[in-house]
Amino acid sequence: MSDLLKQLTGKNKNDYEQAARHLINTPDVELFKELVENDSFLFDFVKQNVADRMGNAVNDSNYLNLLQFLKSYSPSYEEVIILNLVKRADEDLTDEMLEKLENGTIDEQTYAAKYFSFIKDPLSAPFLKNRAYGSSECLVFNSAQALAAQGDTESYHDALQKLKSEDEFEKLAAVKFLAAYGNKDAAAPVIEAMKESPLAENIAGELPYLEKILNLGFEDALLVTNNIINGLGEILELCTVLDFGLYEVLESFIKSRDESAVTLLNAIDKFETLTENDEYIFDEDKETKNEIYDIKKLLHGLNRKDLLKHVNTELREDSPFVYTALEFATDLCAVRELLKSGNQTLILKTAEVLKALGNLDESTKTVAMLKVTDGNIKSIIRAL
Repeated sequence: MSDLLKQLTGKNKNDYEQAARHLINTPDVELFKELVENDSFLFDFVKQNVADRMGNAVNDSNYLNLLQFLKSYSPSYEEVIILNLVKRADEDLTDEMLEKLENGTIDEQTYAAKYFSFIKDPLSAPFLKNRAYGSSECLVFNSAQALAAQGDTESYHDALQKLKSEDEFEKLAAVKFLAAYGNKDAAAPVIEAMKESPLAENIAGELPYLEKILNLGFEDALLVTNNIINGLGEILELCTVLDFGLYEVLESFIKSRDESAVTLLNAIDKFETLTENDEYIFDEDKETKNEIYDIKKLLHGLNRKDLLKHVNTELREDSPFVYTALEFATDLCAVRELLKSGNQTLILKTAEVLKALGNLDESTKTVAMLKVTDGNIKSIIRAL
C-alpha cells in the first residue's frame, strides 16, 4: 500500500484531507485504481470514511475530474462519484455519460448506468436494455435499476416473458433483472419459475432482494428458504445469511415446526456441516461467523426425532420438498412408492436413496426402470 493510500485511509485528519484533495484535484487515477484494488482488504467503515473524504474534496471547479476515475469501478465509491456528477449535471455531461454507456469499458458503463437512474434521459433506455443482460452483475443491476427509475415497463414485461424460456440461463438472467428492477409483483412468477428450474438455488438466492422471505406466504417462503439452504456455501455466499435475515426466518418456521420439518432438518444438517471444520467459514468476517453459529444454536434446540416423524408427509411426487425429504427418509415402503413416479429424475434419486439404505436389489432396479426412457438415467441405475 502506497504512502498516499495509507494517508487517505488513515486516522490523521490533516493527512487524509490533504490526500483526498490531491486525489480529486490532480486527478490521481493511479491512486484511485490502487484504492479500488484494495477494496477487499479494507473494512467497510474505512471505505465509507474514504468516500466521505472524497465527497468533501469535490467542488464546482474540480467535479469533472471524477470522470477520470470511471475506468476503475467500485460499489464503495460509486455513490460519491455519481451523486457529485448528478448534482452538477448539464447537457454536455449527460452526453458524455451517454457516450460512456454506449462505448465505454464495462466499468465506465456501470457508472454511467447508475448516472441514468438519476438523470432520466430517454436516449439512455435502449443502451440500458442492452446492458441489462450480461456477465457483469453490477452493470446488470445498475441498468435494471435505471430502467425502473425511468418507468420503463417494456423491459419489465420482457423479463417476465423470459421466465418462461426453455434456456435456464436466460431464465436466471431474467430473475436477476427482476430482482434489481424491484417490482414486488414479480415475486410470484419468479417463484413459479424456480419450482421448475434445475437452477432453483440460484433463483432462490435472488428472491430476497425482491421481497422479504416471510412476506412470500408460508409455503413459498418455506420452499425459497429450503433452496437457499441447499445453495449455502456452494452456490450462495455465506454472508447472505445476514442479507436474507435467515435467523429470523428459521425462528419463524420453528413456530410451525411440524409443517416446516423437512426444511428445518435440512437447515440443521447444513449448519452442522458449515461449522464442523474451518473449510467453509475460514474466510468469512466475524459478523457472518457469529450469525452462522447463532443459527446453529437456534436449531440445536429442536428435537430431531420429532421432526423426522413428518418426513413421510413430503414423500410424494407432487411435493416441492420431495427431494429434500428423501435425504432424511428411512421408511422403505414410502420411499419405494416413488419408483412409480412419472418423473425420471425423481426415480433416479429414489433408487440412490434405496441403495444408501441397502435396499436396492436387481428386482427393485427393474421396477425403477419401468418408466425410465432416458438412456443415461437407465445406465446410472444399472450401475448402482
